[in-house]
Amino acid sequence: MTKRNVEDYLQDGIYGVRRPKEAEREMYLGTLRERIVLALTIGQVMTDSGIDALDKAMKAHPDTKLLINGQVSHRFLDREKAVARKHSIPYTIVSNEGIETKIGAVLTYPHAVHIKDIFIEEEEEQQAEEERTKRERSSLFTRVRKWFNEE
Repeated sequence: MTKRNVEDYLQDGIYGVRRPKEAEREMYLGTLRERIVLALTIGQVMTDSGIDALDKAMKAHPDTKLLINGQVSHRFLDREKAVARKHSIPYTIVSNEGIETKIGAVLTYPHAVHIKDIFIEEEEEQQAEEERTKRERSSLFTRVRKWFNEE
């Protein structure tokens, strides 16, 4: 181990002590990848497309904490907060000025759990969206057909 000099102590005093995996902590709203149960992107938080997965994850992991990206507008966070309150899971809004991340919300433990797949599959979201549009289209076509058949 190298000897610390005065510059090292000054740097620590000015900027704080360096923590391991700082880039990972910045990306995941202050926590480490190994502690995460579920991570939602900003888009998933804004469109509420990950609400069902978040609800299931909170039900399965009641001792977790929800970290929410403070750069997401508060009007998009109502459903996430409601689900957290429903399961009595504490949540914190993390505001890291100057740090860019695509993560909108993270369900995390205070210790390592090493869950392999923490992201919701994009394909599943697209399939669910396509099914919704098909239902809307079919219902629209059904209504139009009924109008013409009634005459």
